[in-house]
Amino acid sequence: MKKYECEPCGYIYDPAVGDPDNGVAAGTAFEDLPDDWTCPLCGASKDEFKLVD
Repeated sequence: MKKYECEPCGYIYDPAVGDPDNGVAAGTAFEDLPDDWTCPLCGASKDEFKLVD
């Protein structure tokens, strides 16, 4: 699965891990995150994330 990086703070969203502290189960693709999901570190919106090569 593809990883995405928060451009403002550098947080990496890894679908293999998810975001369990915010109710996102492991295995959840970035594209399947709720539209109102935000970076758990800085609060940036999904549109501020970029695909990590």
